[in-house]
Amino acid sequence: MDLLLNALITLIVVIDPIGVAATYGSLTAEDSREERLRVARNGVLIAAGILYFFALTGNAFLHALGISIAAFRIGGGVLLFLLAIEMILVRQSGFRAATEPEKAELERRKDIAVFPLAIPLIAGPGAITSVVLLMGSAWDRPWLAAGVLGVIALALAATFTTLRLADQVMHLLGVTGRNVVGRVLGILLTALAVQFVLDGIHATGLLPR
Repeated sequence: MDLLLNALITLIVVIDPIGVAATYGSLTAEDSREERLRVARNGVLIAAGILYFFALTGNAFLHALGISIAAFRIGGGVLLFLLAIEMILVRQSGFRAATEPEKAELERRKDIAVFPLAIPLIAGPGAITSVVLLMGSAWDRPWLAAGVLGVIALALAATFTTLRLADQVMHLLGVTGRNVVGRVLGILLTALAVQFVLDGIHATGLLPR
C-alpha cells in the first residue's frame, strides 16, 4: 500500500494538474466549450497511451539497452529532483513546458491535444520516468503492478477533471495560489526523488539498508 500511495503522490505532483490546467486554459481561451472538451479528452487519452506504453514495456526496453533498474532509479531520481527544483523556484523549462522552438511550432498548429497538452504537459519526461520506476518496483507482485496501473488511471482522471474545471480552478487559486501549491508539491517531489536515488544506490549494494 505504501508503494501505491507513493505512486499516486508522485504522479499527481509530476503531472501537476493545476499547472496543466492553467496552460490549457490559456491556449483554449478562444475555443468553444465543445472544442475545449474534445481537446481535453484527446490530450488525456493520448497521454494515457504513452504512459501505459512505457509502464508496460519500460523494463523490457531498459533490459534490451543493458540498463539496470537500479541505474534508472538513480538517473530518474536526479531528473525528478531537477523538476522539483524548477517547481520550487517557479521556473519553466523543457521538462513540462514547451521550449522556444516548440512554442514557435505551436503557433502554426490549431490542435493542441497532442502537443503540448499530451506531450510534454501531461506525459512529460518526469511522468514517463516515474511510471517506469514505479512499475519496476512492482513487477514481482502482480497485484501491486495492477495497482500501479490503476493509480496511473486515477492520476489521469484527476487531470481530466481539473481540465474540465480549469476556469474555476484558476479563478479560485489565482497566480499566487498556484505558485504556493506548486512550491509545496515541489518540496514533496524533492523527498520522493531523493528516495528514488537512495533505493537505486541500495539496489546496487553500495550502501546497506
